[in-house]
Amino acid sequence: MNRLFKKVVALALGLSLAIGGISVGGPSSSAAVEVKPYIAFGASLKASEKNTVMKLFGISKEQLADYEVIEITNKEEHEYLDPYLAKNVIGTRALSSVKIEENGDNDGIKVTTKNINFCTEAMYVNALATAGFTDADVTVAGPFELSGTAALVGAIKAYSVMTGEEVNEQAADAAMDELVTTGELVDTLGSDKASQLIAIVKNAVLEGDLKSDEDILKAIDDGAAKLGVTLSDSDKQEILDLMKKIGSLDIDLDSLQKAAQSIYDSLGDIGIDLDDAGGFFSNIFSAIGDFFKGIGDWFAGLFS
Repeated sequence: MNRLFKKVVALALGLSLAIGGISVGGPSSSAAVEVKPYIAFGASLKASEKNTVMKLFGISKEQLADYEVIEITNKEEHEYLDPYLAKNVIGTRALSSVKIEENGDNDGIKVTTKNINFCTEAMYVNALATAGFTDADVTVAGPFELSGTAALVGAIKAYSVMTGEEVNEQAADAAMDELVTTGELVDTLGSDKASQLIAIVKNAVLEGDLKSDEDILKAIDDGAAKLGVTLSDSDKQEILDLMKKIGSLDIDLDSLQKAAQSIYDSLGDIGIDLDDAGGFFSNIFSAIGDFFKGIGDWFAGLFS
């Protein structure tokens, strides 16, 4: 049963599901035990560099005992990122570090970057939502200016250990692809519109359960038109390949929208309302409205 059919059945039956305080892959808040926050340090950090990162995280050596600490190796970075970045870009040292805390605010992923000069906060939010994050405060830091691409590896590993859920390799791969693809779009679209475009197209693919190249390419063109940007054929192909990966994952659209709420809010700020974008459900409700309006006109005609 596909996602659209499930939603139609739910609408037809008039059912409402109350999902209170449940994170993907985690226990409900009413039964949850306290979860320690996590830090994933780059394994190649020198002592002085680690001290710098800890200051950027706002924690002391004494406070470090309050965190579960893991390390990310350069080998792990290459395992995840080699398909998308040249080996010399990834480098030979694991330096990017990540702090993750469950925020309890029930308002999605919040990201802060420090000494990260390529990956924006919105880029991380998009990619982490694809990877399955829900409510988390994430801080990404480097001891000096870094691209930050490898930090996503640390974030995913730490969140997996933190929630007790195994890493979904397909979702992790899609998240890595998404981060790099978005980064490549930044040069021509700018950071905000690159992240917004990916969010719009991802929403359309999951909302419409789009599978064919033709349908996904139409969603890409529609998204570009909404943002007033122009894409090259190679840009479209990269986004198409990414969205086919994302469309094959079992991603709950409501959870993804909630996790990436900050990006969807930014779309609303520029006048783009995805709920009123002419999608499947807006068409349904429009058709229902037209039907009852037609009945009203018919009765009015009888008594005129």
